[in-house]
Amino acid sequence: MPAAVIARCSFCAKPNTEVETMVGGPGVFICDGCVRLCVSVIEGKPSDAPMIAPWEHDLPLEQVLQNLAPVSAATTQVQENLAAWVGKARSLGATWSQVGEALGMSRQSAWERFA
Repeated sequence: MPAAVIARCSFCAKPNTEVETMVGGPGVFICDGCVRLCVSVIEGKPSDAPMIAPWEHDLPLEQVLQNLAPVSAATTQVQENLAAWVGKARSLGATWSQVGEALGMSRQSAWERFA
């Protein structure tokens, strides 16, 4: 029986079943291949290089449009992870007030979004 897909890399979208190692953070994941790529980028980057958001780069429309689906998929994964964490908090006895406070929203908003 094949292994279950638990998460996808937030950078390349590969599932955990297709990578050697997956590292998880709060609602995000990164695979070993993307970690290696990040290390090579960081090691080759001049220390005084300005930091700019990816969407601020001078990119052709075609490349910007190609990025929309992966960004949307990452957003969906983060929302699913958030719902799972809220479910875990609730199963451990957290009230909707506590969940709302942790998320910076009202009890009612937390309940409406996650109940």
